[in-house]
Amino acid sequence: MSALEKSPETAGRAPLMTLGGVSQVFHTKAGPIRAVDNINLSVNPGEVLCLVGESGSGKTTAARMAAGLARPSSGEVAFDGTDIWSLKRDDFATFRRSVQYVHQDPYASLNPTRTILQTITAPLLKHGVVKSKKAAAEKAVELLTKVDLTPAENYLSKYPHQLSGGQRQRVAVARALTLDPKLIIADESTSMLDVSIRISVLAMLGRLRDDLGVGFLFITHDLAIAKYFGWHGKTAVMYLGRIVEFGPTPKIINAPTHPYTRALIDAIPEPDPDLTKTKGRESLRSLEIPSLAHLPSGCTFHPRCPLFEDGLCDGAVPELVTIRSGQSAACHVVARDGVAALDDEARSDEPRA
Repeated sequence: MSALEKSPETAGRAPLMTLGGVSQVFHTKAGPIRAVDNINLSVNPGEVLCLVGESGSGKTTAARMAAGLARPSSGEVAFDGTDIWSLKRDDFATFRRSVQYVHQDPYASLNPTRTILQTITAPLLKHGVVKSKKAAAEKAVELLTKVDLTPAENYLSKYPHQLSGGQRQRVAVARALTLDPKLIIADESTSMLDVSIRISVLAMLGRLRDDLGVGFLFITHDLAIAKYFGWHGKTAVMYLGRIVEFGPTPKIINAPTHPYTRALIDAIPEPDPDLTKTKGRESLRSLEIPSLAHLPSGCTFHPRCPLFEDGLCDGAVPELVTIRSGQSAACHVVARDGVAALDDEARSDEPRA
């Protein structure tokens, strides 16, 4: 069964996590900053949703709202069909245990004064998952083994500074698993790791996804990472706080419809030098990202977009509409002319001999 299909156990159930019309506005001396603007997303049990975009696109702000770490300015964050901000104290605590966060920086996310044993056993003992320190230590060994830190006993007495970046991130994942979460929010959790270590950590996360059936909200600026980890899930592409394209990951990677998504894919390094010479590139009108404090009118991507049409793209904000089956984009030109507009633009940018 495809990961995109619901099992008999999950069919007909509400999504695990839903962001419904969620916005986040920060009030600054320069005026209100709309970091996230009316986004709609959902994650089903055991599913991967990749949230992709450049730095400053609002990915982490959206993730913090999903985790209950920040309250949205408007809209609803629902877990198992219930608005998390309407929950009573005990129910909210249950939600927070069910949704665990793996941060980007493995050097800052672990307490440097605690051993790995103390780091792993603290949530187990605090929340009564185990009844004794001996049982907590045994559970810590089990969790470290799950994240491929073996033999686990060799790591229990170490401090974070005695571990490599990849090992620290595995400890962070093991800590996230202590409370048997239903959803893990991984915020650029491999971006600070070496490439070889990054692949092994992603493989470990993929195995946990399959073995434990945990859902993932996976945040990355790299569509190549989204392709590797979320191939059987969905991908949402964010730009300046809004979702500009959404659909199954294979469609987003192989047949992107929004010019911004195409530009992100073109930015992926090509290991074959011969293909690099012949690879077509999305010709952006500008490389500068507009400030959130002074957003362009209409489509916020229009100052950079190769499909820009005066009076159309800078007029109204485009809605996210279906372009292909299961795939939607927020682009006036593509919505009007279809994917042919993108194909014509790509042909006009073919490299010259």
